Amino acid sequence: MKKLIFILAVLAALTLGACASSGGSGGGSNAEPFIVDLSTLPLTKNVRPFTKDWDDLFIILPVFPVDITQYSRLTIRAKYYDRNNVEIPQSDSRAMVTVIYDMRGDQRGPQNGPGPNTPVKEFNVGGFSGIIHTDRGIRVNLKEAPDAILFQNNPDSDVSFIELTGLVFHNGNYSSR
Repeated sequence: MKKLIFILAVLAALTLGACASSGGSGGGSNAEPFIVDLSTLPLTKNVRPFTKDWDDLFIILPVFPVDITQYSRLTIRAKYYDRNNVEIPQSDSRAMVTVIYDMRGDQRGPQNGPGPNTPVKEFNVGGFSGIIHTDRGIRVNLKEAPDAILFQNNPDSDVSFIELTGLVFHNGNYSSR
């Protein structure tokens, strides 16, 4: 009987731990969504057209007036433009975004996912298979406020300019409507 109680206690603890680690509320934080005022950023769109595949647009972020680590979700929105600066529809395989903790460290991270200095690497920004651009956003577990965001155009895409149009840290309680 003692063994059965012990096993049930262990299972209950494991279940509670799994639920807590998979949650969407940032450790229970009820913080209001933090919508970054894009007018505070020195740059939100590349000035010159991209000239190669995986060309870089670094967007330096300000010091935030809130503790970004209290948020469990991130929404990033962007618009794409062709060489003539005409907006083009979003779809998969046009651009990707990477969030960078420290600009003095590794700015690109591993090829196919996040890394120690790049906690977010999302392919297909704005595309059907991406979710970072949705109100739901992607799940994040930031250990500190990031220094920058890196947008890159994907090979063989007609994206020559990328413009950041939205950056929101939230806990699943964000709606753009």
